[in-house]
Order: sequence, then structure tokens, then C-alpha cells
Amino acid sequence: MSWLSDDGMRVFIVLTVIIGGGAAFLAGRGLARSWTPFSRVFFYMALLAGAIRFFHYALFNGALLSPYYYLVTYAVLLAAASLGYRSMRTTQMVTQYRWLYQRTGPFTWRPRQG
Repeated sequence: MSWLSDDGMRVFIVLTVIIGGGAAFLAGRGLARSWTPFSRVFFYMALLAGAIRFFHYALFNGALLSPYYYLVTYAVLLAAASLGYRSMRTTQMVTQYRWLYQRTGPFTWRPRQG
């Protein structure tokens, strides 16, 4: 799986998945909490992916301007941010509009019956 990162799997998991993914998850929650449209997640994760790629370059001598590794990082961060966004939006909908919606899972809700 060295095709995921140019500086090793451990570095990829720690820096991109754990640190970057955690930041992306929290950013997604923050965007949802302020009722920002989901489309903004794409822009902010593009910026965060650039920052994570810079950390790969500065700390571990990874490739800075590699479109492939940037897109891999972007995809991981976008997935984490989407999970954070959807979980917060679900919480918002079932708490602020509890007479209209009920939770059906960690990322879904449905209209209340009768």
C-alpha cells in the first residue's frame, strides 16, 4: 500500500488519517453547526489537504506538488469531513426539530409518524 503515500504507510496513517482526518471531521462538524451548505466542505478540505501535503513535505521530505498524493489526501479528508458534517446535521435536525424528525441512525433521520 505504498501507493497511498510517498513517505511510508505509518506516516500516511498518522499524519493524513489520524491528524488530518480528525481535523477534517471537526471542521465538518463546525461547518454543519453554523448551518453552512455542504458545498463549502469541498473548498475547506482542499485547503486542509494542501496543509497536510505541506507537512508531508516539510517533516518527512515527501513530494510537495504531486497531484496524485494531493488527491489521495483530499479524498481521505473529504470522507472524514463528510462524516462529521452529516453526524452534526443529524443531531441538529433531531434536537432542534424534535417534533418533526426522529433519528434512525448516526447519519440519518426521518419524519415522525403521526
